[in-house]
This record gives sequence, structure tokens and C-alpha cells, in this order.
Amino acid sequence: MPVHPVSKIQVSMRQIPKWKRIPNTVIHSKPLMIYHGAFDASAAELSAHLKMVGEVVPQWVNTMYSQTHFHSTTHEILGVVAGGARLCFGAEQNPQRFEPTVHRGDIIIVPTGVGHRLLDDLVEGGEQFKMVGAYPPHKDWDMCYGQPGEEEQVQGIQNVPWFSRDPLYGNNGPILNV
Repeated sequence: MPVHPVSKIQVSMRQIPKWKRIPNTVIHSKPLMIYHGAFDASAAELSAHLKMVGEVVPQWVNTMYSQTHFHSTTHEILGVVAGGARLCFGAEQNPQRFEPTVHRGDIIIVPTGVGHRLLDDLVEGGEQFKMVGAYPPHKDWDMCYGQPGEEEQVQGIQNVPWFSRDPLYGNNGPILNV
């Protein structure tokens, strides 16, 4: 699978403050990251590559939910394999939210606790927006919405370990420098 060298890609990083009951990057202090144009592959090829590296396990191919949600049990890796989208990280009412446009070939690292949702699905190259969703081995993702009653789940975020290898690049990727 064509993975572009780390030296040839642009990496965006963003710390997002807590917003109401959505913790964002505050608990882990690890940034949301986007590796722009990091690969050129189909969903099957990207999934096979991620499995080979072994830091995450691909679990689905789909779009992103259009309701703000976050995961308290695991970090999430999203690889854009078709189309493009405008996404929102941090909650749409948060004045310090991040609303990037992502395209085929981008990898998004969503730390545990970061609110995210789809704003606009963009057809690019005649293809609807699709991503591969992957998570560290033995981690089950949950769905939190920043609602009352999720406090215990949010407290567990501090116990979720960070990556020991980069999900795309293995031993030498950008995720290891944060």
C-alpha cells in the first residue's frame, strides 16, 4: 500500500479545551491530529496495512455520525478512503472548536474524550465520504454525548494509555512526538 513518507506529509495538531460536559483534549493533553495526504489506498488496502502495523484494529467502513459524540474507552483512528468531509471537533457551540475539511488519504487521530461529528459530506472524485474506523486491540468503543450521567465514563479517560507505535507508520510516526 502506498504510504507517503512522513517527511512528505503535513500534520495538523489541535488542543481543544473542555466544552460543557465534553472533555476534549483536557484529560490526556494529547492533541487531535490529522496526517494530510498520508496514503493512497482503498478501504481494504488501508485496513490490511493498519492490521500489519498492529497498533490498531480496523472495525468498520462508513461515514461519521452527524451528532456530536465522543468515546471514553479508546482513542479512534479514522482513515479517509473516499470523498471528503467537513468535520467538527470539540462541539459545534464551542468557540474553540476545530472544523477541518478532510480528503481521501487523510488519517485522523481522535484522542479519547474529543467530541466529533460530521458537518458536511463532500462528494470528491465522484465518491461519497467514507472512512475506515480503527481502535487499539482489545478496546471497545462506547458512545458518549456530553449528557448528565456520563461522569463515571469521563473519569475513566485518564486510564486509557496512549499509543506505543504510530498506527500508520509504526516506530517512526508523528504520534510518537506528542
